[in-house]
Amino acid sequence: MLKNYCCCIPDDQEKQNIKAQPGRSKDYSWKNYTLKELVYATNNFHNDNKIRECYYENVYWGRTCEGLEISVQRLKAMSSLAEMKFAVQVEILGRVRHRNLIFLRGFCIGGDERIIVSDYMPNQSLIAHLYGQLASDCLLDWPRRISIAIGAAEGISYLHHEANPQIIHRNISASNVLLDSEFQAKVADFGVAKFVPEGVTHLTTRVKGTLGYIAPEYAMWGKVSKSCDVYSFGILLLEIISARKPIEKLPGGVKRDIVQWASPLVQKGAYELLVDPRLKGKYDCTQLKSLVIIAMRCTDSDPENRPSMIDVVALLKGGNVVTREDITVVRNMADGNEDEEFGEDGSDDTDLAPKLKKE
Repeated sequence: MLKNYCCCIPDDQEKQNIKAQPGRSKDYSWKNYTLKELVYATNNFHNDNKIRECYYENVYWGRTCEGLEISVQRLKAMSSLAEMKFAVQVEILGRVRHRNLIFLRGFCIGGDERIIVSDYMPNQSLIAHLYGQLASDCLLDWPRRISIAIGAAEGISYLHHEANPQIIHRNISASNVLLDSEFQAKVADFGVAKFVPEGVTHLTTRVKGTLGYIAPEYAMWGKVSKSCDVYSFGILLLEIISARKPIEKLPGGVKRDIVQWASPLVQKGAYELLVDPRLKGKYDCTQLKSLVIIAMRCTDSDPENRPSMIDVVALLKGGNVVTREDITVVRNMADGNEDEEFGEDGSDDTDLAPKLKKE
């Protein structure tokens, strides 16, 4: 099977008030798999079954004796950080249920084994289709991209506004939006997610996430809020439109993020130049303009100016209506984002956040 590789930087300072005690949540039940069952399902964790390899874990495709296709996340080695990541994922996935969130089937704990079992996503990740190993297949037409954007937004909105306690994902990216057999989006990877205590608007913590998606206030001051996920979603939306990476290298070692690339085109009103050329002009121009405006609002440098995910979902679902005021505001924002490329010693700080996941 095709493999994805992701590189994450371990955090030896992060503290979570969650222990590795799956079963604490009374909201939902799940299966406690035996290692023998998962050895059978994955053909003894055979390399041919490996879907992707991450810093802490390997992920395998498997089929249970009942015929259910599953995704099996197996920690590579036991460590306090790896076990904490495992515990956070199980704790959060055990509490949430939404059609646009990855579904927890169960887990396995025994000796040095820590394994999470979830539904298998046959169409892999969004990143694979945008500019990864499946990009040449051109499976993402315009309606499918709209559907994926709405689905991902609805999943994040559920975390922010309906989950109890509410949750900040902290690692929204194209790698962490998985696609089922119908190309429905499923937000995944809750290993660095945070519960939000009631009445708290933001938390101060060490920066975690994927480079290129991290909100400026989070990268600079460690202040994380739901608005940081909104920023990440704005980056994701620009990716869905353009199929460009969040950060690209320019000559001379200079790097430019996708907002800096898009801003001059938005300022000029050249929305058509933002679109993935593989679509060959087959897109709705009004929808395009609406999506671009939503993306630019989500990536506003001031978190107070970003919409909530509830608003984002409403705009994505209903809003082909773009006002002159919307265009003026977004063009002014774009004008302020021009010519802000940064070099090797700029804000691209890999000590603060994981590198872009490699294909």
